[in-house]
Amino acid sequence: MTETALYTRPQSLLDMDMFYCPGCGHGIVHKLIAELIDEFDLRGRTIAVAPVGCSVTAYDYLDVDFSESAHGRAPAVATGIKRARPDCFVFAYQGDGDLASIGMAEIIHAANRGENYTTIFINNTVYGMTGGQMAPTTLPGQKASTCPEGRDPVTTGYPIRICEMLNTLQAPAMIARTMVDSPANVRKTKQLLKKAFQCQLQGKGFSLVEILSPCPVYMRMEPKAAMEHVRKNVSAYFPVKVFRELATE
Repeated sequence: MTETALYTRPQSLLDMDMFYCPGCGHGIVHKLIAELIDEFDLRGRTIAVAPVGCSVTAYDYLDVDFSESAHGRAPAVATGIKRARPDCFVFAYQGDGDLASIGMAEIIHAANRGENYTTIFINNTVYGMTGGQMAPTTLPGQKASTCPEGRDPVTTGYPIRICEMLNTLQAPAMIARTMVDSPANVRKTKQLLKKAFQCQLQGKGFSLVEILSPCPVYMRMEPKAAMEHVRKNVSAYFPVKVFRELATE
């Protein structure tokens, strides 16, 4: 009887212990990215950009070239790399504190120009690496180290919906929001990431996939409860949908 391998580690995912906390969604997304890099045979020509935050450790796990950018500046760095090396596949891997706060101007203008690179945007509604501070995506009432009584929109404003904002622009080729709360949605997330990769490979322009992800430590929940929180509460404020998608070949 011939044995059949049902699961193998993607070649582009390095065999290392994960830095991320138990229940974090980053590891899931890393695996999906690595699988797609292998499936598209991109490892030899991929350049990724990782800024400040939990996302910065992506270069420890993905076996591709990386450039680290200053906090929030990944869109500017990715733009420069892609313009200088249009033959390369370029993606930026950003968290919500990075992209939606200090990097807000950069992401809006890169999208508005239709820069031909891919953004993978992890939204866990909190600054994860630096101590659990309130992020631009922190939900109303959600507790954080800088709002221990819960976010009050009267004094801090409402959570910013990045996909909806970017969808007002003319140039982007693809804008979508998904989540990794279940095996079914993990598969859906991979399909959306695949389409975002294809947008770039076919020269269609800027693509962004926002991924709702748990942060059990700063959501102050057990991992299972954090997944349920993403499914029930986070996605209620940040609806999971495809906002824009150009046809790919």
